[in-house]
Amino acid sequence: MARYNAIICDLGDVLFTWSPPPNQILPLNTLRRVLSSSTWFEYEKGRISQQTCYDNIGRELSTSPMDIRKGIEGSCASLRCNLDLVSFFRELKDTTEGGLRIFAMSNISQPDYDALRSITVDMDWSIFDGIFTSFAAGTRKPELKFYRYALSQASLDPSRTIFIDDRLENVLSARSQGLHGLMYRESKELKQSLLSLFGDPILRGQRFLKKNAGHLASMCSGIAIQENFTQLLILEMTKDRSLIELGIVEKEGKWNFFRGNQLTTAKFPCDLDTTSLGLTVIRARVKVAASIMDEMLNYINEDGIIQTYFDHDRPRIDPVVCVNVLHLFYSYGRGNEISQTFRWVHEVLLHRAYVQGSRYYETAECFLFFLYRFISGCDDPVVHTRFYPLLKERITERIGAAGDGLALAMRLVVCHFTGVRNSIDLQTLRAFQCEDGGWDAGLIYKYGSSGLSIGNRGLTTAMAIHAIRCSSLASSSL
Repeated sequence: MARYNAIICDLGDVLFTWSPPPNQILPLNTLRRVLSSSTWFEYEKGRISQQTCYDNIGRELSTSPMDIRKGIEGSCASLRCNLDLVSFFRELKDTTEGGLRIFAMSNISQPDYDALRSITVDMDWSIFDGIFTSFAAGTRKPELKFYRYALSQASLDPSRTIFIDDRLENVLSARSQGLHGLMYRESKELKQSLLSLFGDPILRGQRFLKKNAGHLASMCSGIAIQENFTQLLILEMTKDRSLIELGIVEKEGKWNFFRGNQLTTAKFPCDLDTTSLGLTVIRARVKVAASIMDEMLNYINEDGIIQTYFDHDRPRIDPVVCVNVLHLFYSYGRGNEISQTFRWVHEVLLHRAYVQGSRYYETAECFLFFLYRFISGCDDPVVHTRFYPLLKERITERIGAAGDGLALAMRLVVCHFTGVRNSIDLQTLRAFQCEDGGWDAGLIYKYGSSGLSIGNRGLTTAMAIHAIRCSSLASSSL
């Protein structure tokens, strides 16, 4: 059953939009002054008549009451219903498990409300289980009496009620009464937020992955990049081979990041990073893995740190690559052969050298996630003693930091592993889920020379599903 069972939604500038006609007799700035005047507020509360309102405001603004009347009538005549949003509300109401009631709550006078009902003939007013107006309540938003009036009249539990309005002061007042306030900016954002609150994020994410199976390519500057790295990670997250496309592994068992020649050369070398990931996600025969690790040991720099490529002309190092190579070596009991790499990775963690990402990886979370992956897959007590307490400390420092969907999901996975509660990033991650059930492409990899970034919706979605599932398990165990 959904946590929320009711929605209270504003009418003007949410479900209805308006625009002054071209021949508007009342200047727009004057119209705004009319609608924000204390006299108009009294009129909306039903305390003065329409004519008295126009007369008083006319004197206040040195404007003809007739011009005010015509300006208001012209604006009302321009009202248009947001049919797409109304249709969305209808579908949400019809499909929400346990039932959903929807109410309207508007600062509006009785004459203007009557005019609204008569003008907007295409509006499906039946979606509302009740309509609360300021003239009927004798109070208006953001006055707290109006919220208490609505909650009382509809017998609503504020903790299970969502409030939607385009004005921050109105949303703030709603939140102060215990409602879940959503600030309206545009329909797409609102629908995304509501789906994250009412829908099952895991099921929606899984549908997205299934629908796009075999087409979860990475993107770089609008260009689809056929590569192996994210595909291997998606496979590890989902255990579903049908979702991904992998390139042919070279006969000696090495992996290349790329499966094509987009934004790269035809003879781009294989790399230790993708190879280490491939050999830990899809286990090779021990003899093959041993041969590859033997070759990797030929690519160590003067500091004793493992390099990125099977290529002596590219002597690059990256701490995330080092972590993934450590994972491979420790998986086969050979961790002691790259001890300098082990020490350097610990120094990177200790001194927070990863906070702005690395040469090939976009975010701090990439380093922390792959370090978690290494530790969790290793049964060496020295590794756990050396890294686990410090990893827990470092991931706690990241809670609430800005990040895209992939960074937040990685952060949540590491938090789960280290036993750190993180409801802040979980809520943000859920709000990032798109209308189609997937998450936007979070950035993971980048070209070291140009800095061009690579993102993948499939990976971000798979990681988000995994993170939300981990968080759910943690909550259920409390």
